[in-house]
Amino acid sequence: MTIYKEMPKSVRDFMNEIAELCGEEHKGWSEIFENVYSNTLLTTIKRISEDDTYVLTGDIPAMWLRDSTAQVRPYLPIAERDADIQAMIRGVISRQFDMILHDPYANAFNEDANGAGHQTDDTTMTPLIWERKYEIDSLCYPIQLSYLYYQHTQDATIFDDRFKQVAQTVIDLWVVEQDHTQSPYNFERPTDRKEDTLTNGGRGGEVARTGMTWSGFRPSDDACEYNYLVPSNMFAVVVLEYMETIFTTVNVDANLANQAQQLKLEIKKGIEDFAVFSNGEKYIYAYEVDGLGNALLIDDPNVPSLLAAPYLGFCDVDDVLYQNTRNHILSPKNKYFYEGQFARGCGSSHTPEGYIWPIALSIEGLTTNDKDAKAAILNTLVATDGGTKMMHESFDVNNPTNFTREWFSWANMMFCELVMDFFDIKVKR
Repeated sequence: MTIYKEMPKSVRDFMNEIAELCGEEHKGWSEIFENVYSNTLLTTIKRISEDDTYVLTGDIPAMWLRDSTAQVRPYLPIAERDADIQAMIRGVISRQFDMILHDPYANAFNEDANGAGHQTDDTTMTPLIWERKYEIDSLCYPIQLSYLYYQHTQDATIFDDRFKQVAQTVIDLWVVEQDHTQSPYNFERPTDRKEDTLTNGGRGGEVARTGMTWSGFRPSDDACEYNYLVPSNMFAVVVLEYMETIFTTVNVDANLANQAQQLKLEIKKGIEDFAVFSNGEKYIYAYEVDGLGNALLIDDPNVPSLLAAPYLGFCDVDDVLYQNTRNHILSPKNKYFYEGQFARGCGSSHTPEGYIWPIALSIEGLTTNDKDAKAAILNTLVATDGGTKMMHESFDVNNPTNFTREWFSWANMMFCELVMDFFDIKVKR
């Protein structure tokens, strides 16, 4: 096993490039960028072997399928010119594939089968699984990373027979979860925190068929109130289109391409037919629906979110329905929108009232074409780091020295991606 003990030259050169672009005007951006870009590589990434990379989420000793993708995304531009970074990212994808094939309903895994994590949950646990909260995005992210890796490296060997096996596993599960009554999945946790368990004997609330696919939990790892999680279904549409493209043009498989296309169309129609509601003024996307007429007109700061729809590739930034939704989210009409002395943005039921999330601020910046707005958000993130030169899970809008999770690599790397985006260094889609 190898843990990076020093910074690879390609990474050091890239950080120097960012520092030069920032100059004196944006020195605060470059200081945090260098700190967190290096911190993720040096403290969270373990090279188990040439073909296997394990990624800690930060202060929790487990690897999330979602977080690990977001943590390595900002290294993709370096992978174009550094074979070692390329191999590191390919190793992350390989480990993610192992996880999905081990149990596609699990969201987080141990480094080895050590029995750590939430082993007392009432669900089908194994010693390799840290947590088994089923979230659609846990299956989206590894497919996304594979596709983005290919866009940057042109290494088509990633789309081998094991990729086909993973794709088939994901498609099959999403089809089953279009009718949750047929699902083998259940989840209950002995807890006083209702967001950590599912109702109805671990099956979740009642839903009607919509064409969308069911999710037990949000990317915050909190239980859904209504189990058609719209932004996660948007993300599923995007990665199914990736699959369709791969199986049509790279590793041709007409059967898998057709399955991906059919499911993509069904989920997309489900969103169009069941996830658009009036907020009293305009039509917007709901965050969650049940197909029975109930909807949550909120957003959550984790990704996928409604705010992140263009970032994910579901729609254009200037799409009218998206802009209506964005304006709703970034206003007091969203009950988790908070504004205070130091900042304003999206919070969550997962964290204290009045706390907003740097991830959501970064997404707000990544989903606008306005450079001044991007710069203002970056300035806010620097000014609200609580004196740590790190991003956190959330912070108090009236006192940024109050924050949750001092070491949260996902939030750190979202900051890095926004800095890169400001200087037109894009993660290719």
